[in-house]
Amino acid sequence: MKKIVLTIMILSIAGAAFSQQVVSKYMDKYENDETFTKVSVSSKMFSLFAEMEGSEEDEQLFYDITSKLKGMKVIASEKVSAPKALYDGAVSDVEKAGFEELMTVKDAEENVKISIREKGGVIEELILVAGGKEKFAMVSLYGEIDLKQISKLASLMRVNQLKYLENIDKAID
Repeated sequence: MKKIVLTIMILSIAGAAFSQQVVSKYMDKYENDETFTKVSVSSKMFSLFAEMEGSEEDEQLFYDITSKLKGMKVIASEKVSAPKALYDGAVSDVEKAGFEELMTVKDAEENVKISIREKGGVIEELILVAGGKEKFAMVSLYGEIDLKQISKLASLMRVNQLKYLENIDKAID
């Protein structure tokens, strides 16, 4: 019995570590490629946001939402030579990491897939993968995530790749 419990614990830890490595893998792979923009916001930055007091309603909302986030990673390019292959590979990596599909949007311009990893009913990580004509974007938000608040965060942060999250609250209702 002890061996079973130990094995489950090891697999849980390994799964969590692997999932956060999905976006990091792409950031490392394209580290020296200047056609890709790479952004990493640390837990320290989010904790600093949480400690600030906003005077305006939008500022306070931003601080409230980010207080539960541990980090965000973004990798994006508008000049990808094989966007379909890159998108398909990223989606496959996200699925292999044990994420559950939340939403998919496909149109003539691009494909977007949003997936989550949750534990005990709490969303711990959200990964968005988007691909289109020469475009690719991958966003990871991790920490304690409230989907209803993420759409507000997306519009407040004004990060182009987060535009896909602006209506996610409507999709889950």
